[in-house]
Amino acid sequence: MLENYLPILIFVGVAIVIGAVVIGMGFLLGTRKPDSEKLSPYECGFEAFEDGRMKFDVRFYLVAILFIIFDLEIAFLFPWAVVLEKIGMVGYLAMMLFLGILVIGFIYEWKKGALEWE
Repeated sequence: MLENYLPILIFVGVAIVIGAVVIGMGFLLGTRKPDSEKLSPYECGFEAFEDGRMKFDVRFYLVAILFIIFDLEIAFLFPWAVVLEKIGMVGYLAMMLFLGILVIGFIYEWKKGALEWE
């Protein structure tokens, strides 16, 4: 029975060795020339190694929430598209209502200026 697992064990062993070799090569052959640009904050707007309890702009949260809302829309569209023939016109109209509500919300956010970064 254990002989059935030997190919899996060999596969996992080879994968670990290849992964370790690639990471090791990157560590040994990679250049280490940090400069001010590489050490600067990346997209978050504040220094990475400061106090974690400092206040920062609410717009970061707003952008994240908007991304999640419109990302979830895609998560609903794929399964709907797969079963569209089975659910018929009722499913089509339900999705159009859902998309209409999302478009209205998107227009509202646009008009309020939530998508503008000053």
